[in-house]
Amino acid sequence: MKKKIQIYQGTKKVDKIINYIPVRYIFALLLTALETILVIGVVVGFSIYIPYFWVASIVTQFVVVICIVCSNDNPDYKVPWLLFVMLLPIIGYMIYFMFYKRKLTKKMVKKINKVNDSYTIDDSNELNELKKVNDLVYSQAVNLRNISNVHVYNDTDIKYYPIGEEWFSAVMKDLKQAKSFIFFEFFIVENGLFWDSILEVLKEKVKEGVMVKTIWDDIGCMSTLAGHYYKELQKYGIDAIPFSRLKGQADNEFNNRNHRKILVIDGNVGFSGGINIADEYINNIVRFGHWKDMGIRLEGAAVNELTKLFLVDFYSNKKEIDVDFNQFYVQKSYNTNSYVIPFGDGPKPIYEHSVGKSVIMNMLNQAKKYVYMTTPYLIVDSEMLNAIKNAALRGIDVRIIVPHIPDKKMVFEFTKDACETLIKYGVKIYEYEAGFVHGKLYVSDDEIAMIGTINLDYRSLTHHFENGVWMYNTPAIMDMKQDILNTIDKSIYINDNPIKVSKFKRLIRFIGRIVSPLL
Repeated sequence: MKKKIQIYQGTKKVDKIINYIPVRYIFALLLTALETILVIGVVVGFSIYIPYFWVASIVTQFVVVICIVCSNDNPDYKVPWLLFVMLLPIIGYMIYFMFYKRKLTKKMVKKINKVNDSYTIDDSNELNELKKVNDLVYSQAVNLRNISNVHVYNDTDIKYYPIGEEWFSAVMKDLKQAKSFIFFEFFIVENGLFWDSILEVLKEKVKEGVMVKTIWDDIGCMSTLAGHYYKELQKYGIDAIPFSRLKGQADNEFNNRNHRKILVIDGNVGFSGGINIADEYINNIVRFGHWKDMGIRLEGAAVNELTKLFLVDFYSNKKEIDVDFNQFYVQKSYNTNSYVIPFGDGPKPIYEHSVGKSVIMNMLNQAKKYVYMTTPYLIVDSEMLNAIKNAALRGIDVRIIVPHIPDKKMVFEFTKDACETLIKYGVKIYEYEAGFVHGKLYVSDDEIAMIGTINLDYRSLTHHFENGVWMYNTPAIMDMKQDILNTIDKSIYINDNPIKVSKFKRLIRFIGRIVSPLL
């Protein structure tokens, strides 16, 4: 299916034809709905026509309630599910069985473990050195290392890009230098100047004998790429596959999407950040005002962690593992005094702990002077909300930059609700007046920073597969801090501009607090 939209190229308004919810996705949605209705219908029918079957239903409902209450899940996530199960007999607990937890096949788990086991190093020296330098930072590094199965590096150089256009130029330059392999993974890929420029380089590199592998999220690209687009790339010699290809199954395939942004070149250079491969990210077109996004470039041994993340995502979606992973891990390093940890995050049972959430909360809890954050969405659970409030209450300068022009109006209302609460506790909230902030950047005390794909919302912190880069004592941190301060100068200070909220919007926000953990 096609849809015509109007976009701006500079100051000129032009028409653009985009793929808009292809038939395959509509079919998958209908198939999921049909499967859900049939399963629930069968159980309801049994309860009506089979003697005493309703007793089993009541017992099942009671057991499900007990399971939710006794689970280790976040209370904010459990409450809406409890309401759902208790208020909707049969329907509630059947949907719980189908959608509450992510289902992984034994074969997929085996593949993931095989890739994870393919790269391990001894980083005890790095940890010991870090402990001598700063005990508190050492504790953050150990926590991240343990909950995300990653390593600490002090031999990697990092460069920060405060805008998508600069990141794009750096990516193009390094892609043209590729000699061995290119790994390319993004949530959104859309035809346009950005992707078309990259694709031309990838085609040339394949002709030169460079191995090129790429993966994108199937639902993330449902309105930007045709469902069979991977077959077109395969004709060019590019090994392409969509992540978790939508099949219309009644489980979490709609929820646990791959939001990661990873580019690895020859195992020694890596790129990440909040930038997707679409023209609004480099302000070649205008959708929600000026698009403010950030990215980084890594060079050194820490890139191996990005390589591993890519290989996990790529080969967990392939039928077979047909390569030796050791060829992709490089040991080239640089002499630095900084510490870097690239890491992954995602849903249970792949990640038993909320990795990104732990990183951000550790920064808030241990900050001595300030924590500055940028995020396109601010929809957090009570635990994260309290961490932000407590930091402000103990005198930490907490500043958060959110968009002024939203991409999703309903979500923006939920963001404003959280902002209104935090302002009362001394948190400084800014709206980027020129447009939309999409970057996910967290900086503390001129010493610690984290940048990547992790938003301050439930989807990023709970449901999605994400990635980030934690760093300490890296020169790029001061570039990040200065960029945030420059962005604040271009933003509206919301604390001084209270906005009256109608009763209807209050109601919407109230409902949002209840259901947002399920969105």
